[in-house]
Amino acid sequence: MATKTSSPRAQSSAPAPQSETTVSESVASRKKSTSREESSAAVTAVEMGARQREISVSEFFTKNRHLLGFDNPRKALLTCVKEAVDNSLDACEEAGILPEVTVRLETVANGQAPVAPSQATRFRITVTDNGPGIVRQQIPRVFAKLLYGSKFHRMRMSRGQQGIGISAAGMYGQLTTGKPVKVISRTGPRAAAHYFEVQIDTKKNEPLVHENKQIDWAQPQGTEVALEVEGRYQKGRASVDEWLEQTSIANPHVRLVYHTPEGDTKEYPRTYHELPPSPKEIKPHPYGIEFGALLKMLQDTKSHTVAGFLASDFCRVSPALAEEICKAAKVSPATKPRDVKHQAAETLYKTIQTTKIMAPPTNCISPIGEKAILSGLYKQIKGEFYTAVSRPPAVYRGYPFIIEAGLAFGKGPDEAAKPQQAAVPLAEGEDQGNDTEQARVIRYANRVPLLYQQSACATFKAVLSTTWRNYGVSQSRGALPAGPMVIFVHMASVWVPFTSESKEAIADYDEIQKEITLALREAGRRLGIFLRRRERAASEFRRRNIFDLYIEEVVAACNRLKGGNLPTEKLKEQLHKIASSRTGGLKTDEALGKTGAGPEGLPHSIIVTAEGIEGETEMAQQTPGSPAPATKTAEAEPITETKNPVKAKRGSKETLKVGKGKSVGATKAKVGQQALFADEQPSTKQSAPLKKKPAQVSATRKRK
Repeated sequence: MATKTSSPRAQSSAPAPQSETTVSESVASRKKSTSREESSAAVTAVEMGARQREISVSEFFTKNRHLLGFDNPRKALLTCVKEAVDNSLDACEEAGILPEVTVRLETVANGQAPVAPSQATRFRITVTDNGPGIVRQQIPRVFAKLLYGSKFHRMRMSRGQQGIGISAAGMYGQLTTGKPVKVISRTGPRAAAHYFEVQIDTKKNEPLVHENKQIDWAQPQGTEVALEVEGRYQKGRASVDEWLEQTSIANPHVRLVYHTPEGDTKEYPRTYHELPPSPKEIKPHPYGIEFGALLKMLQDTKSHTVAGFLASDFCRVSPALAEEICKAAKVSPATKPRDVKHQAAETLYKTIQTTKIMAPPTNCISPIGEKAILSGLYKQIKGEFYTAVSRPPAVYRGYPFIIEAGLAFGKGPDEAAKPQQAAVPLAEGEDQGNDTEQARVIRYANRVPLLYQQSACATFKAVLSTTWRNYGVSQSRGALPAGPMVIFVHMASVWVPFTSESKEAIADYDEIQKEITLALREAGRRLGIFLRRRERAASEFRRRNIFDLYIEEVVAACNRLKGGNLPTEKLKEQLHKIASSRTGGLKTDEALGKTGAGPEGLPHSIIVTAEGIEGETEMAQQTPGSPAPATKTAEAEPITETKNPVKAKRGSKETLKVGKGKSVGATKAKVGQQALFADEQPSTKQSAPLKKKPAQVSATRKRK
């Protein structure tokens, strides 16, 4: 059998098979070349060390400007206005000057055709105040150096804390427009006005002064700051307009003038002519420091003994208490603070934390006050009911704080007088939907409005967790209460625990959450009293209307019985008086706003305070030093003392009502409010046995 053989050409064209040794050698050579490339690209420790350098705080925030509130153009515009206004208010209040602040917002064309403010991308912000001014040497550092200020190391309440705000706004303007910050400042009428143009050297975090000169300035004293930044102007929620409006609510002692980009002028007049009490600087509380801070304080103190260090460098620590702490920690009171080493210092720290020490003083805090809150709410929010609650001081991590809350309920007389539009008929299969108006929550920290990160704030969480249904307000589960209501919450503290550097939300500490909840509950109870009172008044008014329908027929029938000789008009007037008196009289009319003015002298408004019903906002219309007018209303009449016919058992904790609805014990405020809001007087049927009982007792004694 013959075998087939391939041709030489075919044999030469076929690839020669590679052996396993050849393949392995090629793979090994490939790996060696790759390893040589990797070794040549590797960096030695010396080279790595040469690349390391210091990062300035300006460089860090330049790349991370979102941490400071410059997330987007709209928010950045608001942040720049906020920082400039906060500095102005802090300076005026510290100098004892009633603030007058002017905010001007202008669009910048930048070589392009003028556009509408809503379409503009570049703005000039100018903020002018009547404060004490800034000395010439400090102007560049204040406006062109991050983490530079006078408030960080002081234990006292202030709007600014970190020394970042206004210099960060200038840095943002420098990054987006390349324009410097323009500052004019004057310390007094006889002093010269200095003009500066400054920028930040981001590598060194030092100011760069482009221009420095003296100018003629019409204003006798104060500071003016001008920034040119990229931004977006839009009205509505979380806008510059809303922030300024809320600022005027929490600061009724401020006169604020706002020039909008559209060319309009909004003025928020001063309605409270007294400065807030000036907070005092305090020393740190022993409960508020950590172990590392204690070690540093031991090395930096000027005291020569440990006992002297505890008594002089901390508040609420007397020399006797310092001796007691040293004795408990087994540390000699005469020991030098620098000689207290790590183990002894740790024992001292633990002893301090377990020792009972009085809470820190609260004169370092300047709360708004109930009268000022009511004045601010009444000025900006028109409603039917206003109330304000101020909680007693509390402490978290050794820092004192005060929680204040306010409520404004109702739509006001103007909205109530508007005719309601007829309901539009729904199409087949169309749902009515949920058009219920939800309450509005306005949050403050040290008198500064918080507009962003609402859901992450302890204030908003406390509002959601409060059961508003108990006070007559509808509320869905896990939602805000429904109805025309504005909820005001303010936290005043020497150190507010913000969730970020942008200062937009308060951290959820248990102590803070508890105080906010208690304040909201107290305000809710007062609102519930008002709503129930108004509901009773509406019921009585409906009864009066039913009676009025038949007065004409009753008068006509009586006239017929008398042969037509009865004075019908006089009888009609008497019947109207009877109907009014039987249905609450003037109280019913005032509760429903039928008299044109509320019981406090404010039109269609009722204000409830801890003492009852008072016209607190009248203080807002007064000049400084003028006495408050005494308003006498039917609601504020003295409540007569009532005796309980049932004898209290021996050892019971029942309290006795005395004076103007006040009582002895824990129910003092509650009993007073119930008495002031009571529409009904004690009937004669109930009081008759009370008067006869002593007579019966005396008759039995005579028989015996």
